Amino acid sequence: MTDAIDAIKQGYSFEEESIELGVLVDDEGTPVPDAKIRISLSMLNRHGLVAGATGTGKTKTLQLMAEQISGAGVPVFAADIKGDLSGLAVPGEANDKLLERTEAIGQEFTPAGCPVEFYALGGEGTGVPLRATVSQFGPLLLSKVLGLNQTQESSLALVFHYADANNLLLLDLKDLMELLKFLTSAEGKTELADIGGLSKATVGVIQRQVTALAAQGGDAFFGEPEFDTADLLHVTADGRGVISLLELPNLADRPALFSTFLMWLLADLYQDLPEAGDLDKPKLVFFFDEAHLLFDGASKAFQDAIEQTVRLIRSKGVGVFFVTQTPKDVPEEVLAQLGSRVQHQLRAHTPNDAKALRSTVNTYPKTDYDLAERLQQLGIGEAIITVLNPKGAPTPVAWTRMRAPQASMDPLDASAMAAGVERSVMQGKYGTAVDRESAYEVLNAKLQAGAEAAAAEAAAAEQAKQQAAWEKEQARLERQSAPRRTPRREKSFFEKLSENTMVRQMARSAAREITRSIFGTGRRR
Repeated sequence: MTDAIDAIKQGYSFEEESIELGVLVDDEGTPVPDAKIRISLSMLNRHGLVAGATGTGKTKTLQLMAEQISGAGVPVFAADIKGDLSGLAVPGEANDKLLERTEAIGQEFTPAGCPVEFYALGGEGTGVPLRATVSQFGPLLLSKVLGLNQTQESSLALVFHYADANNLLLLDLKDLMELLKFLTSAEGKTELADIGGLSKATVGVIQRQVTALAAQGGDAFFGEPEFDTADLLHVTADGRGVISLLELPNLADRPALFSTFLMWLLADLYQDLPEAGDLDKPKLVFFFDEAHLLFDGASKAFQDAIEQTVRLIRSKGVGVFFVTQTPKDVPEEVLAQLGSRVQHQLRAHTPNDAKALRSTVNTYPKTDYDLAERLQQLGIGEAIITVLNPKGAPTPVAWTRMRAPQASMDPLDASAMAAGVERSVMQGKYGTAVDRESAYEVLNAKLQAGAEAAAAEAAAAEQAKQQAAWEKEQARLERQSAPRRTPRREKSFFEKLSENTMVRQMARSAAREITRSIFGTGRRR
């Protein structure tokens, strides 16, 4: 065992500036104080994984890493799911149990707080409100938040393309809803006809999902002032990196929004930061807690975008640590990019747990440990660790007892947090929402103008119709009021005969004869 301990000590004995994770534990379960398990600052931008079952010490590991990274002059961003990390702002308090642990591993416990900024999504919480515009969020990330399928995602991308091409600002959800309404209206449905157009049914699905997101508080998150990710890179006057903590009090209500927003932060950092190459220490270390939420139900395009961002952001000087329960929560393509592993206890109570355990064991370098057994026997605050040494090679796998954080491990009092937020420069910058003219106002005015024009046209048509009816009625009345002419009666056959001279003479002669016969005893003349 002595040879194994020496090999592990040698594997972690690099001279570069490092943070200390803990000390080696021998086969008897006894800490070896002079066998420090460390990770060099230069390798933090090669990313990492902190995993383990609930209650095994992941949060405390995140806390001890964050405070040491901050102390080394590197800013940190972390999501504070349960509020447990807020204690980083104040010094911890010693007690007998804590001192017993620190003495056993040779740690000199010195209580110390860290410079901390508190944030909250859309201001739903105590922290400084964090917002992003819909335009900047983009169709791919927004599709993930809305739970859209591939067809709906491509339709949403078409909507964003139209907005960009026509200089329509999509700042908040009402801007997006107004644009969807416009593109399916009589005035706007022809706008995209030459490139496929939009299905009204698909747009209806998107509208319903946007409405649901707004009801979950998404309308408070999307808007301005948009958060500038450069504000995550602050260092204090005394050279300590600022720890930015994102408060997430309602994670269960909108997990997709939370995880996708963190991905937006990374993507925005990647877009803005210049190439940095290999640095002695990173510009920022980003802890991505509850990482499984990011990948649940993600499309292939979305996962590809994550993989690409994680792979390339290293060259911008940003390190990313995914925090989750098992390595299985992270896709293999992303897992392959993670150079450091801090694995707390895993439990194998079900067949799926056993499968996850085997998968975890397979991600470690060759070791003399029976990892399948050891991972199930780890105590709280212990982990199996391997990292990259300064040359980029994996260090020996080490059973480690983790250091105790020097900041408070209890959540910060709500009133103290509120007072800190009130004093923050960030509150003055992001505290008040802004609603300037954007797509909603432009399209609403356009639709209003179209509706008014249509109403005017309909009114003119109705007026013309009424005018024609009035003129027709006037003509009818004029005909009725004109004097009537007696129609000329056509002469009868007998009248025409009576006008004939010859006939009249014959008639007179016949009349005499007839008359006589009638008045005399019917005798002729």
